[in-house]
Amino acid sequence: MASKESTQRRAQRIRRQIKKVAGERLRLTVYRSSKNIYAQVIDDTKGHTVASASTLEKDLKGSLKTGADTEAAAAVGKLVAERAKKAGVKDVVFDRGPYIFHGRVKALADAAREGGLSF
Repeated sequence: MASKESTQRRAQRIRRQIKKVAGERLRLTVYRSSKNIYAQVIDDTKGHTVASASTLEKDLKGSLKTGADTEAAAAVGKLVAERAKKAGVKDVVFDRGPYIFHGRVKALADAAREGGLSF
């Protein structure tokens, strides 16, 4: 299992690479815990969150079996895409953080693409 320090180093390395490529695009970042998943669209130039969604919200919590599966991640991806589109965001860069692009992280990204975000 990776130590906390190496996980943080990996996340910072990925974020640094993303910021080089991003240009003017906002960043769609993912946080995945053992029981829930969270997504945010962040404007790094202004330093604030434009849209966010998680499995802890009442809308999703009642309709999901658990917050820790690919169905829940897909629901969060669709919801964050809808909220970002309402805020006027179309293009984002995907920040997977220290997580491998597989399983829940991939399901969230695919649902966000289907919801209208492009990256």
